[in-house]
Formats: sequence, C-alpha cells, structure tokens
Amino acid sequence: MAHEDRYGLSLSTTSQEAASAYREGVDLMLAGWTGTAETLERAIAADPEFALPHIARARLHAFYQQGDLARQKAAVARELVAKRGSMRERSHVETLALAIEGRLPEALTSTLKHIDSWPRDSVVLSLPLGAFGLFAFSGMADHDRARQELCESVAQHYGEDWWFLTMYGWAMTENGDVTRGRGVTERGFGLRRANAHAAHAVLHAMFEDGSIEAADRLVDDWIPSYDRAGILHGHIRWHQALGALEHGDAARALAIYAEVLQPTVTQAPPLNVITDGASLLWRLSAYGHAVPKALWLDADAAAQKLFPRSGLPFADVHMALFAAATQNREALAARLAVIEQRLTEGKLPAGPVVPAICRALAAFADENYAACTQTLAPVLGEVVRIGGSHAQRELIEDTFIVALIRSGEQPRARTLLDARLHRRPSQRDTRWQAATG
Repeated sequence: MAHEDRYGLSLSTTSQEAASAYREGVDLMLAGWTGTAETLERAIAADPEFALPHIARARLHAFYQQGDLARQKAAVARELVAKRGSMRERSHVETLALAIEGRLPEALTSTLKHIDSWPRDSVVLSLPLGAFGLFAFSGMADHDRARQELCESVAQHYGEDWWFLTMYGWAMTENGDVTRGRGVTERGFGLRRANAHAAHAVLHAMFEDGSIEAADRLVDDWIPSYDRAGILHGHIRWHQALGALEHGDAARALAIYAEVLQPTVTQAPPLNVITDGASLLWRLSAYGHAVPKALWLDADAAAQKLFPRSGLPFADVHMALFAAATQNREALAARLAVIEQRLTEGKLPAGPVVPAICRALAAFADENYAACTQTLAPVLGEVVRIGGSHAQRELIEDTFIVALIRSGEQPRARTLLDARLHRRPSQRDTRWQAATG
C-alpha cells in the first residue's frame, strides 16, 4: 500500500507505522512542539530504511547545534534515499543535508528549485522561512520581502493549512503588512493551538502594532499548555519580558530572565540561549536599569562555550553584546579580526554592517556615545542583513537612540522616535521622547 505525507506527497515506505509516525513527527516539528524527536525515532524504528525520518531527525539535531549527530544522520539519509527514494525524496534529503552542513547559499538555491517542483513539501519550504531561516541568514537586505513573496507564490497550494497560514502571516508582519499579517497568523493559530510557532508569530504582530497588554495575556493564557522543553518556550517568555520593559518594569523582566532564560535553567537551542539572554540584559542596562554583573558573567561564560568561534553574523553581534558588557576587549578583538578577514575575502554576505555593529556596541559600553552613533549611523539601514526578526534587531536602533540622547543629540533622537511612534504606540519610546525635550 502506498503511503503519503499530510500534504499528499508519496512516502517510500511500506510500513503503516513508519508513515504515521513520520507524519506526526513532521507536524510536531512544524509546530515547534515537544515529542518531535521521540516520534521521529519511532518512525525510524518502524522502518530503518526509510530516509525521510532520518533527515528530519538530523534537522532537529542541527537546531540544538549537535553538529556531529546531525551530519551523521544526514549521511545515513543520503545513503538510504539513493537506494530507495523517489526523485522528490532525494531532492528533499539533499536540500536539508546542505542546510545541516552549513552550506547555506547552496541550500537556499536547492530549496527554491525543489519548491518549484514540489510546492507542498512543507519541510523544505520551512527552511527559508522564519527569523533564523535561510533567507534571514543569507545576508540579503530584502529577506523579509523575499519570504513574503515565496509564501505568496505557493499560497494556492496550501489553502487553510494551519502551518502555512502561521508562516505566511508572520512573513507579512515582518515585511511591514502588520494588520493583514496578524489576521492571517491568528487564523492559523485558531486551527491548531498546540503550535508554538503560531503563538510566537502572533506575539510578533502584537509587538509591531503595540498590543503589549494583549501579548502579555496571550502568553499567560497559552504558556501553561507548552512544556518548558519546547524549542520556543524561553523565547516566548522573552517576548513577555520585552513587554515588561515597555512598562519600565525591570523587576519583572529580570524575574523572567531568572526563571527561564539564564543558562542554568534554559532548555532552549544554543542560538536562542545567547540571543535571548544577551539582548534582554543589554536592553535592561541600556534602558537605565541595574543589571547585576554576575548575570552578565555567568551568561557570557556559557555563551563562550556555545559560540567560541565567529560564524553566523547574528550570533556574532550577540557575542559582541557579551564582550562589550563584560569589558572583554580581548574576546571582541579576536572575533572582530575573524569577521574583518571574512569581509576582506568576500565571505561575509551581510557585509560591513557586522563589524560596525560590534564596534558601536563596544563604544556604547565604554560610554563613548558619540563614537557609537558615528559608527552606527552609516549602517543603520543595513542592520536587517544580520537576520533575526525585526523585534530582535530593534535592539540596535534602541542602542543608537539612547546613545544619541546621552551624547546630547536630542533632535536626531526625537526624529527617530517620532517615526517609530508614528508606526506604533510605545510607552518606552514616549518616555524617551520626553527625555529629548
């Protein structure tokens, strides 16, 4: 009997159990839900020769930066699919393997070619989407638009699919179409509440339209249903901490940090560990709240183990936050040397914005606010190239605004704040605006 995935694509297994577990495992993965690994392992056990659960499992290892395991399982999947796999499955495995191996430009090219032939292959389509996807980390300045256009090109193949609506709506939100994006994302969320990516995407829309109280209620109502081991658990609470900072409630933001984000308690993937921790502590400090030095030192020690070497620009910028805040000039100089080398060799698609941000953060931490603004001003429009979400990247603009205020450039700060407040209400921006008067 022929088996298919949930999107009607054929699966090269004769095992009902393997096909069923694979379908369930993919849904759990697309929802960012716990139990994904165990379900995929069940599919592998039911039919060890079936390649797709192996490559999906490899992708999960890659999320958690378990590089050796991820590459091993990708190699097994390549071997298996060559023996017993359709053309679609071979292309599927190869595309995911390229992403797992960190060959991002090749993976993106392969993804777009694959989607042309098999638009309903949701696992491959998921690769370029989201804040940490292939588009976001491509170094492109228009990756937000690229995500929305890709979703638009395949929308007719998905209809009212809970996963697709979630990702399509979020792409709209990030590309500036916030009202429509929020509506589409909420439609997807309504179809499947056990979907962390949907809860997360709705929170981004609420961040962009200034619905801070509604976002806070959403997290309070929804988070009890989501296990702490969930891939986005800590990050969703991070959004709640940003909301607390909107109100100037540093105590609540620090309590959230202590409860779910600090290295000793978090169960998040490494990239979330460093980006959520560093950015929240930096915001607290930049907004004028006291941050115990020990929090920075503990988080930095964990971060150095997770990201000892320069790699993704998004990670490098957050490592620069740690180095600047802990006054570790040696660590920053070493990382900057590698970044500059890659830039010189033409191997840094994100370009000169990456070292500029790192230098500006160090100047800010040294209270050299004029140097910070001078370094950042020419590249502010290029910050998008580092990837991540708009909410995450706003940290750089926040730092720039605070540096302007502290260096006596109130009119420039006011102009930026006026533009932001025109886009969305913000208690924090309103407070800063008062400081420019």
